[in-house]
Amino acid sequence: MLSAGLPQGAVPKLERPGPLRERVYEALLELITTRALRPGQHLVESELAQHLGVSRQPVREALQRLNTDGWVDLRPAQGAFVHEPTEEDADQLLSVRTLLEAEAARLAAANADKAGIRALEKLCAEGEAAVAAEDIETVVETNTKFHAKVMDLAGNAVLAELAAHVGRRVRWYYTPIARQRGAQSWIEHRALIAAITARDEDEATRIMREHTEHTRREYHERESD
Repeated sequence: MLSAGLPQGAVPKLERPGPLRERVYEALLELITTRALRPGQHLVESELAQHLGVSRQPVREALQRLNTDGWVDLRPAQGAFVHEPTEEDADQLLSVRTLLEAEAARLAAANADKAGIRALEKLCAEGEAAVAAEDIETVVETNTKFHAKVMDLAGNAVLAELAAHVGRRVRWYYTPIARQRGAQSWIEHRALIAAITARDEDEATRIMREHTEHTRREYHERESD
């Protein structure tokens, strides 16, 4: 195990040609948001470069951009570390998420068609199966897709853009509590689908607000990860 915290072979080499700087940034961001690279972890340029099959320069540029975007902390004379979110950071972001997703649920109840509802049902079934199999990686991925689909069904491009801006951070905060949320999260998803199917905008709004608030509270009550 290298000090970057990733097993040999865990990260595929990046293919050339292409916008290498952007691809290194996206690769590192994915590792951070999935917590393969954990909050507070020291990021060593040479080891990350080796994992990704690139030189140190694009890694250095990616770390600088990640620092600007708040994902990485650059400490003088110490190097780069994955940002450790404070409780206030999480509370502010997850509170904003509640506002965005509650409105998305209301609009989805007004606008969703049968195909969209079927898509939600399919994702919900996949999430339930992943919970039963204790496949947390798939639980997190499917949860992200479910909420993205609700946002898509809302049909509001500005709302979707705002939600996309916070989406990866939501995934970052959700990952350590995905097991804790477990089946209850998908029970709430089922209730949301029922409200959307019934075109009950008020009920869909209420369910989504309570659903996202449950996630926010459980993040604060989580055991240390």
